[in-house]
Amino acid sequence: MNKKITIIGSGNIGLSLAKGLVKADFAQAQDITLTRRNIDHLRAFADSGFKVSNNNKQAVNDADVIILAVLPQQLNAVLGEINGVINPAKHLVISVISGVSCTAVKEKLGDSVQVIRAMPNTAIAIGQSMTCIATDNASAENIVSVTKMFETVGSVVKINEDLMTSATALCACGIAFFLRAIRAASQGGVEIGFHADEALKMAVQTAKGAADLLLLHGTHPESEIDKVTSPKGCTIAGLNEMEHNGFSSSLIKGIKLSALKAGNLYTNES
Repeated sequence: MNKKITIIGSGNIGLSLAKGLVKADFAQAQDITLTRRNIDHLRAFADSGFKVSNNNKQAVNDADVIILAVLPQQLNAVLGEINGVINPAKHLVISVISGVSCTAVKEKLGDSVQVIRAMPNTAIAIGQSMTCIATDNASAENIVSVTKMFETVGSVVKINEDLMTSATALCACGIAFFLRAIRAASQGGVEIGFHADEALKMAVQTAKGAADLLLLHGTHPESEIDKVTSPKGCTIAGLNEMEHNGFSSSLIKGIKLSALKAGNLYTNES
């Protein structure tokens, strides 16, 4: 990608994406401008070759791709600031801001501006994000380009924008759900005799192995479960005890409630 990129609001997600783009040779550091009100926080990135700025208008003017990564409550001020320099024929706008629709961005920047909404999760920090993208007016070429961009920091799925709240529950909140399951497994390990640090290491690696089995084999969880369960065995006994206590139903209900809450937050933030 031989385009200039400006990331407005260089917090954790913006900086993780910038590092991922360079690491994957998707872009060169000198072609990425990072903006923040206090650029002292970006000194290490400047030393690594990135451009840094506290002038959003100038940074947008010099770029082809604009990534909006500010807090939701900061967005209106930022859009008002850059509105005059956005050129629909030149600029592609990507928003990673929770709860902000493509329509809301276009209302401030103009209906002809191409906007793609992206929702990574916190695993972007280690290049293992599950990012969902959606748009209502971007070209197929730009969708492909943005997909490749976020594939530098994990996996990408294109979805309809009305499913973004659901994606928040499954992918963004989902990080916490799986971490809680790992924590519970490690606590169980302590109950049966392991030291806490040993139990946590065992639980973490076992969870990673389970996920990688599905990713690398392309199989369904139940087919991998069948390989571990034998008649009258210890695995099926443990699984059934968990199910009797609502393991699967609790997780499903939690995801549904998070999606409902996310939808309400979106309404309040927009």
